Amino acid sequence: MTALPEGQTRLINRFLQAQAAEKAAAANSLLAYETDLHLTARQIDTDFREMDAHDLRRLIKGWEAEGLLPRTRARRLSTLRQFMSWMVADGYRTDNPVQFLDSPKLPESLPKSLGEEEVLGLLAAARKLPPPDDLRMEAALELLYAGGLRISELLGLKIQDIAPQKSALMITGKGGKERLVPITELALQRALDWLAFRDKDGPITHTDQLLSGRDREMNRQSFSLLLKKIARIAGIDASRVSPHILRHSFATHMLNRGADLRTLQALLGHADIATTQIYTRTRPERLQGLVASAHPLAKNAENK
Repeated sequence: MTALPEGQTRLINRFLQAQAAEKAAAANSLLAYETDLHLTARQIDTDFREMDAHDLRRLIKGWEAEGLLPRTRARRLSTLRQFMSWMVADGYRTDNPVQFLDSPKLPESLPKSLGEEEVLGLLAAARKLPPPDDLRMEAALELLYAGGLRISELLGLKIQDIAPQKSALMITGKGGKERLVPITELALQRALDWLAFRDKDGPITHTDQLLSGRDREMNRQSFSLLLKKIARIAGIDASRVSPHILRHSFATHMLNRGADLRTLQALLGHADIATTQIYTRTRPERLQGLVASAHPLAKNAENK
C-alpha cells in the first residue's frame, strides 16, 4: 500500500492528536478514525483541503460500488464530517462540504439480551472454572452485570475504584467521563473475595488493575475466551454471549423490573437519552403493562 503524501498524513495526525487531547477519544476510536481517513484519502486521491461536493459524490459512489454496508458508509462519512469540521475550526478550510450530506439510512438494530435465568446460569458456570479463573471470572461477571459496564470499563477498573462503604464503583467511561455506579452487595463481595485470594501472599505491584492476575493483566482476548468457555459450561450458545450482550441484558432486566429511563441512562453512562430509549422497544408489552397499572384512568375503568 503506497504511503500518503506528507501533507495529508500530517493533517490526519494533527486531527488525531486534537481528538485525543480535546475529546479524550479512546485508542480504538482513534485507530478507526485513522483507518477511515487513510482509506478515504487513497480512494479520492484529492487533498483534503481541496475536496469538494463533486469529490464527495464520487467517493460515496465508490463505497456503494464496493458493496460497503450502510453502517460502514455511515461511519466513514461521520469520520470525514468530524475531520472537515476540525479543519474549518483550525483554519485549513473555509467550508465543510460534508456538513449537509445525509448519512445512509441504517436498519433498526434492537439490542440482544439474555434471559435472567441464563445470566444466573453463566454466574454458576463461572464457579466451575479451574482456579484462579473461577473466582476472577465470577467477580468479573458479577461486576459487569451488576453495573451494566462496558468491557473497557470493567478492564479499566482499579482497586481504588471500589467504594465498599457505598457498594459502588467509580467508573471512567467514554470521553474520560466519570460516574459512580452502585452495585449489589454480592458483586462487591465477589470482588473483595477475588482480591483476598489473589493477594494472600502479598499485594501485587506490577499493576493496580482489579482483575489482574499475579503474573499478567486481564485483557479483552483472555476475557472473551474465558467467557465463551463459561457459556459452553452453562449450555448456552457461545455466539449469544459477549460483554456487550451482558450490558444489554442488565439494561433490559432493569427496565423490566421497573427502573426509569433517566436512572438507567445515568447507570449506563449514556450521553443521550435517545440511546437508552432503544431498550423500550425490546419489550413493548412492558409499556402497555405500565399504562394499565400506573395510569389513573386505568384504575377508574376497573372500578366501573
